[in-house]
Amino acid sequence: MSSSNLLTGFTRLCKGLAVVLVGAHIVVQILPSAVSFLALIPAKTIPFAWNLITAGYLEQTIYGVFVSVFGLLFTGKLLEPIWGSREFLKFIFIVNFLTSVCVFITAISLYYISREESYLYLPISGFQGVLSALLVGIKQIMADQELSSLKIKAKWLPSLTVLISIVISFFTVDSAAFLPPLVFGTYIGWIYLRYWQRKPEAKLRGDPSDEFAFSTFFPQFLRPVIDPVATIFDRLLCGRRSEASNEERDYTLGSTALPGSDPIEASRRRERGARALEERLAAEMLASSGGSAEELRRVGSDNV
Repeated sequence: MSSSNLLTGFTRLCKGLAVVLVGAHIVVQILPSAVSFLALIPAKTIPFAWNLITAGYLEQTIYGVFVSVFGLLFTGKLLEPIWGSREFLKFIFIVNFLTSVCVFITAISLYYISREESYLYLPISGFQGVLSALLVGIKQIMADQELSSLKIKAKWLPSLTVLISIVISFFTVDSAAFLPPLVFGTYIGWIYLRYWQRKPEAKLRGDPSDEFAFSTFFPQFLRPVIDPVATIFDRLLCGRRSEASNEERDYTLGSTALPGSDPIEASRRRERGARALEERLAAEMLASSGGSAEELRRVGSDNV
């Protein structure tokens, strides 16, 4: 596959969001004082509550801009055609906002525990929380798809990202600025996809399949330990939503289960996601080798 085809096929929405990320970075380079109003600074969040939204779209370094734009374009290229533009944008907005809320609460709690004022005045910003949540979406739709360049399955991308970030945090002085959003983004992304995302075709919210349980973020030998702990956190953090999801999954009408009320529908969604990815890659390969329009259409029909 040629490099030119790797850099095509990005959605209009993702391009627009990439412009927002680049534009926000340019603004703080021209007006450094804008960081005080756009980044999440816990001591100033009240009354500057808008930074719970703006902080996630503000990258303060050129390296952060590059990683965020690159990650957004390529994950969006896979997820948006499957979810739809509206759901994709909704996912980004909710994850970004709730990640900022969790970071704010954590910073305030750490201040009251340690009395370290640095927790109150550290400017926290960046798209890393949303990016980590998008990797959870990749894990959901193409869990067993192997990434040839990395030689790993897609289901391990969120876990490896968090693990590598934790390791890096031991060698950097500003880990508090990037690690909490990344960890919270991963968890909130999973919560949204597990319990909240609407599936109109299946008359179900979320993905109740065992293959998408929280313990699947961990190696097999740790799962008997993780499952009981995850169940406790589900009840504490999700409450009725978790119980309602279980009721929807178990509910039957007579002797026939409601459409989408079991893990089979979730497996079908992952199969559709993997098939959509295969079609896109095959089309790009044919395009790079000069394939005709008729061949491109045939690839799509053969994978249906």
